[in-house]
Amino acid sequence: MSLFSPSSTKPRSTSIKTIQGEFFRSQLLLILLLAVFLGVFGALMNVKFENHKRDVNIRNIAKTIAQTPIVRKIKTNTPEENRQLCAYLDSLVSSLEEINVASIVNEDSIRVYHSKPELIGTTYASTLPKYDPARYTYSITATGPTGRQRRAYAPIYDEKGEYVGFVIVLILMKNIHIEILQVLSIFLLATLVALLIDLMISSRLSQKLKRSLMGYEPDVFTAMYRMRDNILEALEEGVLAVNKDGKVLFMNKTALRMFNLQDIKRIEGRDVAELHAPILAKTIQKGVKETNVHLKEVDVVLDCVPIVEDGEQVGGVAILHDRAEYTKLMEDLSGVRYLVDSMRANNHDFTNKLHVILGLIQMGMYDQAISYIQNVTIVQRETISQIIKKVHEPSVAALLLGKIARASELNIRFKLRENSEYNPTDVNVPPEALVTIVGNLLDNAFDAMNSNSSKEKELLFGIYSSPGALLISVDDTGSGISVVPIEKIFENGYSTKGAERGIGLFHVKNLIDALGGKISVDSQEGVGTSFTVSVKKGEKDV
Repeated sequence: MSLFSPSSTKPRSTSIKTIQGEFFRSQLLLILLLAVFLGVFGALMNVKFENHKRDVNIRNIAKTIAQTPIVRKIKTNTPEENRQLCAYLDSLVSSLEEINVASIVNEDSIRVYHSKPELIGTTYASTLPKYDPARYTYSITATGPTGRQRRAYAPIYDEKGEYVGFVIVLILMKNIHIEILQVLSIFLLATLVALLIDLMISSRLSQKLKRSLMGYEPDVFTAMYRMRDNILEALEEGVLAVNKDGKVLFMNKTALRMFNLQDIKRIEGRDVAELHAPILAKTIQKGVKETNVHLKEVDVVLDCVPIVEDGEQVGGVAILHDRAEYTKLMEDLSGVRYLVDSMRANNHDFTNKLHVILGLIQMGMYDQAISYIQNVTIVQRETISQIIKKVHEPSVAALLLGKIARASELNIRFKLRENSEYNPTDVNVPPEALVTIVGNLLDNAFDAMNSNSSKEKELLFGIYSSPGALLISVDDTGSGISVVPIEKIFENGYSTKGAERGIGLFHVKNLIDALGGKISVDSQEGVGTSFTVSVKKGEKDV
């Protein structure tokens, strides 16, 4: 059974009759057409062959009779010798089934001999044959006293080589027609026998085919098969099916693309181990489900599921996921996390300000409380207004507002560089990717400045866009980077902050590479660090 066979349902009672009827009619029509073709073709070829064979035979007989010594002396034969000639030829003609009539005509057109005795001595009234020096024999179809006939002529020459008459050997056309009818009867009988045998075979074939299609009509089964293919090809996940021997049965286009293959015909029937997927072979052997398996060779994550039918394992199916899509989803979730963290920091900042206002009111310092509220409102309004005017992507603007609030909590002076302005229509960078990049770089700057509390903390952030280009800069006054080479900070898992850290810059680097951009870092220990990200038009988009 197929790994992707349609679900078993009870077929309609008319399905068997319908499929058998279709096969019966198709086979009957095919056999009839084939029988007619073979009958006509075979009969024509047989008649042609028999005619040729018959002509050769009667010419040879005529030639043999013409060369008989007693026949060659017809010019000088006595009446007694002519009687002996007639007796000899009667005996010869009666022994030859190939001919019906034989006749000898002398040079004066008088029949010296004829199979019908009453014609002996009569004049030959038909056109006399003409012979060239080659003294040949030939055949023609003509009409004589006995009706339509096929004749063979042979000249008679005496011992001196002089022409003395000719021999006619013929077969009646009615006898030839009887032979043709006999041949056609044999062909017809053979065709009828073949038809009966084929009908029996086609009946058994239709029964077998019906069982293999589980009672479905062929057109219904075909429609179900095509629907299955359309569904599997429409999936964004790859689908790979193998039999119990580990041979590839099916791969959809997504799976072909993931394994860098062009045509399923090149891989069907080959061992799945050739696809760098030994885990799938393991699943088939042990019948154990495996999930979230990373194939490093093709950068694919797959789930392996054994296929069991009637309690017997018949193969396995692997669902393949593009690891880049998984990474993108993780980055999207990371961007959302940054937004949530930023909102939380903003909330803490406002809570602190409310505490200040509450304390001033409790101390009766109402004028100072009013002045503080007005100052905070002005600063907040100016900050919000500046971000909204300069950054025209809502998610990035919200992130920056949250980071500004967080910087205030950490006593970090957050400055937006002059002339900073970002318009998402200038460059094709997804907002979630931009949130991930900016959020990670700002968080790293905060961490770097928190580790050195003895100096003034200041962060300069710039974001610039123009048609086809994007530039991001993050400068901090932290402790700087001491690792050499400095590119090591982009490695997965590298961190000086403890375990389970060191993935932020790694993902930033991967994301920028996917965008086709570049990231550079310049750091001086004890002074600070500067990150610069650039993406230009014509480079890879995502």
